[in-house]
Amino acid sequence: MAGAGPTDSGHQHRQLSAGRVGRPHGLDGSFYVTGAQPRLLTVGSEIALAGATRAIVRRAGTDKRPIVRLEGLDERAAAEALRGTPLLVDRRDAPELAEGEWWAHELEGCEVRDGERPVGTVTGLLGLPSCEVLQVRREGGDELLVPMISDAIRHVDVADRRIDIDLGFLGESEP
Repeated sequence: MAGAGPTDSGHQHRQLSAGRVGRPHGLDGSFYVTGAQPRLLTVGSEIALAGATRAIVRRAGTDKRPIVRLEGLDERAAAEALRGTPLLVDRRDAPELAEGEWWAHELEGCEVRDGERPVGTVTGLLGLPSCEVLQVRREGGDELLVPMISDAIRHVDVADRRIDIDLGFLGESEP
């Protein structure tokens, strides 16, 4: 599962979040990216931030702590001034996902069921060290965390906006 979140409401998202401008790195305008989606941060990619679109001209660091420099941003002070600014990629420019992967916005709002038993609605996707986890709001407001693993999730149907899970695997007893 890819965890890039949405940047607008509804199901037709035009932009994906690639992360946010973090602290500067060096003097040339490079900066760390916080909350990074590494697949969206490749040299040559167009990034929208603060009302402008700029190409990535340098990518260093690791996938967990990427460092990028953007075209036209060549001073440390300029990077510092943008700290916290979202980095956005047009959905059309995003790489294709493999079978069994989804962007976070595709799962948000999906109905979650265990067979015919209603469970709740996906409100978000969390990236944890071991796997990504669906955040599911249940009737009554409780939250259920569902790991994105085959033992917990039987089927995802984005077109029908439905996800079938196994509550028994999650330690939930029948009502």
